Amino acid sequence: MNELVSTINGIIWSPALIALCLGVGLYFSLRSRFLQVRHAKEMLRLMFEGKSSEQGVSSFQALSMTLAGRVGTGNIAGVATAITFGGPGAVFWMWAVAFLGASSAFVESTLGQVYKEQIGKEYRGGPAFYIEKGLGMKWYALTFAFATILATGLLLPGVQANSIAEGLQTATGLDRSYTAAGLAIVLAFIIFGGVKRIATFAEVVVPFMALGYILVAVVIIALNIERLPGVMQLIFSSAFGLDAGFGAILGLAIMWGVKRGVYSNEAGQGTGPHASSAAEVSHPAKQGLVQGFSVYIDTLFVCSATAFMLLITGQYNVEGPDGAAMFTGVKGVASGPGYVQTALENVMPGFGALFVAIALLFFAFTTIVAYYYIAETNISYIDRHARHPWLKFALKLAIIGATIYGTVKTADVAWALGDIGVGLMAWLNLVAIVLLRNVAFKCLRDYEAQKAAGKDPQFDPVALGIKGADYWERRVAEGRKGGTTPDKVETAT
Repeated sequence: MNELVSTINGIIWSPALIALCLGVGLYFSLRSRFLQVRHAKEMLRLMFEGKSSEQGVSSFQALSMTLAGRVGTGNIAGVATAITFGGPGAVFWMWAVAFLGASSAFVESTLGQVYKEQIGKEYRGGPAFYIEKGLGMKWYALTFAFATILATGLLLPGVQANSIAEGLQTATGLDRSYTAAGLAIVLAFIIFGGVKRIATFAEVVVPFMALGYILVAVVIIALNIERLPGVMQLIFSSAFGLDAGFGAILGLAIMWGVKRGVYSNEAGQGTGPHASSAAEVSHPAKQGLVQGFSVYIDTLFVCSATAFMLLITGQYNVEGPDGAAMFTGVKGVASGPGYVQTALENVMPGFGALFVAIALLFFAFTTIVAYYYIAETNISYIDRHARHPWLKFALKLAIIGATIYGTVKTADVAWALGDIGVGLMAWLNLVAIVLLRNVAFKCLRDYEAQKAAGKDPQFDPVALGIKGADYWERRVAEGRKGGTTPDKVETAT
């Protein structure tokens, strides 16, 4: 089983996917004239603009739901894994894929808004929707939907649950069966409450957990500030093969940095558009810009916090391609949650291991909740008219079961299965957003033109020659019929 999973993983995560992730992000950055830099201030402003409605959530709630999926065990155990197998230079490549990925996040989330639908009393959208309506390829859309349900409903929750169980067991000795029971009960309470409960949960928990984690990292860095210049030099020299010790693993630094960077920030993977499509905005580019900034929060802030805590204290290991130790700072612990816990426990005795366990509990659990929402959205796509309500009920049971099972799997299998899910989604979505890139950039130019004219941008797909944006066409038509601007129209149920 392990050999089969590794073989499939190797095929999906070939150098071609690494190149595609970086290449698409670079192309979108150049095409948009580096919107992630030009519109940084606007991203922050839009983050707190708008309110939720009966059908949709606010921009901040949508951002929190997206971050709930992005900020997970990859920000802790994933960073440690990247450093172990790629060296300190992997951190730079995580930053690179985040910077370039911000433009990919803008494109996919803008497309999610353009082609979203109102199903029942909720907005739903994502790659399956824009593949069908934008490309007219129903078979491709269904392929993505089924792959995403498989990945987020069955494969990925195991990674998060495994890290929670391992972290709590290391810090407190808590038996994994108790962890499984507790996770199942709380998860059921949240996901049976619908999208509004998920959004409210994410809005409260995500900012709290991210800020707390970053604050502890800042304290550790401040206590070891004299080592910071040396750490920065080590990261950059290792990233380009200039370091005498880690120069030989330059290829692994790039591979692991991009691999864990994509796993962490999910830019281009296709998860972000699901939550961003639920936002109540007057123009798709608004939420696209907000989601672009979410990549920064995830990788440049949270992942960097983990990396600096490990590197600045020297509490990290590096292995060569043959498994031989190139640097050993933490003895007797395999790469994973326990690795980070041991490292911080050595720095903060009596507090480090418990702190990481609590952080993992919040980070990973909110990610499982976000996974459920993503999988449910794709169920809604497949069963638009709710003729098979048992599908969503079955999904709830499946993700609860996957979470319970994930607490007892080995970490290697959990990570490998999760990587397969991420890779499948990334391949399918990256191809789709490249084909639909012109729609997203039309939206960006229209948004910029209206802003330059001093207007609050409103979206009219017909005026831009964008077809398939049925929700927006109806919204504009009803606004004209009622003599009001589109942003004042309540969409018909």
